[in-house]
Amino acid sequence: MSFAKIAAPILVFTAALLVPAIASFGQDGSAAVSFQAESAEDAARIASAASAKGAFADSRALGAGLVIIGAGFGIGLLTRSAVESMARQPETAGNVQTAMIISAALIEGVSFFALIIIGFILSAY
Repeated sequence: MSFAKIAAPILVFTAALLVPAIASFGQDGSAAVSFQAESAEDAARIASAASAKGAFADSRALGAGLVIIGAGFGIGLLTRSAVESMARQPETAGNVQTAMIISAALIEGVSFFALIIIGFILSAY
């Protein structure tokens, strides 16, 4: 087994662990933001948002990382298969390339939709 076949899953697993950790370190609450709450409910919401969270306490960051890794892995497999098929049958390269671009756009659309759900809709909870 080559080094690349061993190292690739390790790098993907490490990236899956680092993406939420980096995102949570950016939310340490050290930035001083002055905001006047209009009600007690707003003050409680601001206080809970400003509290420091652990590396995996915020599941949104983990979800965003998994979406990015999944989309990258899917587009990578798609591109690999398309290039292999174009190398085997060069006369069908145009059709394969068109199908590959459409499929990659659909994968990116699904990943953007998932990121929007993670970022905006789940942030209310």
